[in-house]
Amino acid sequence: MITRAFVLGGGLGMRKRPLTDDLAKPLLPIFQKPLITFALDHLIANGVERFVINTHHLAAQFQRLFPEGFYRGRPVKLVHEPLLLETGGGIKNAQHWLGEQPFIVYSGDILTDVSLEALLRQHARRRNDVTLGLRKTGLAAGVTLVNGRVVQIGKGADGADNFDYANISIWNPTIFDRIPPGQKISFIPILVEWIRQGAQIGGEVLDQGEWFNIGSRREYLEVHRIIHERGWKPAYVEEADWPKSIAESALVDATARIDGSSVIGAECTVGANAVVRDTIVWPGANIASRSELQSCIVRSRKAVHGTHRDADI
Repeated sequence: MITRAFVLGGGLGMRKRPLTDDLAKPLLPIFQKPLITFALDHLIANGVERFVINTHHLAAQFQRLFPEGFYRGRPVKLVHEPLLLETGGGIKNAQHWLGEQPFIVYSGDILTDVSLEALLRQHARRRNDVTLGLRKTGLAAGVTLVNGRVVQIGKGADGADNFDYANISIWNPTIFDRIPPGQKISFIPILVEWIRQGAQIGGEVLDQGEWFNIGSRREYLEVHRIIHERGWKPAYVEEADWPKSIAESALVDATARIDGSSVIGAECTVGANAVVRDTIVWPGANIASRSELQSCIVRSRKAVHGTHRDADI
């Protein structure tokens, strides 16, 4: 049983701008639920009891999400990085709170229900230094796996057993000795060098279940469509009313039409005869009467009128 996790929350979300100018990417709402809380729920379901989350962009928003330093009764330690340290530097920066036992690293901007049990078993059974969750995502294949062992990472890694890193992994605390403190560095070159020196770097293919990388507005809208059309809900999500299309505090006129995978956030207003299709409306926004929105994302507290399609407002 691994009881501590480092959840990556410090990314800039460049591909999602201007949306991430207002809201940190791991806090984007998915049917009213902040994205990063899916990662925390998934980890709790697999035995994690303490969290460390690194922050950088819009760090105060994480403080508001975890005002008492807890999530579902589990301690949450926010570690701010004034200079973004990337994955390797972030792990080193969190050393004090991660302790001296193996820990999980989990990206706060993915949404998945893959089973973590095999990953945990493989790490323990093979006594790996690191075990990477792998998947054929089509994003950046570069991990060569032979009999459960990662033998190469990078552009030169090709062959039938070539996978992408699925942004979930398990690390032994020996990694801390290999990362220089206070430096901006990815863990990839550290692993590449460690493999050359004979480290036991394992990989577990997580092919079962859904896995969404929400890195663009298209992917953000698409995950809402899939959840709506398939009725998909991870088993670890405990909120009985999720997914929630219209927040209880929203005021939607009886003549307005809310169609498809649309979401109307808390304290929003939607006026008479407005039509909202496959559109995500963040909290506090105002959709004027007779407006028509198709495949849009309306940021918090914005006022919208007229006809819009495929727009970020």
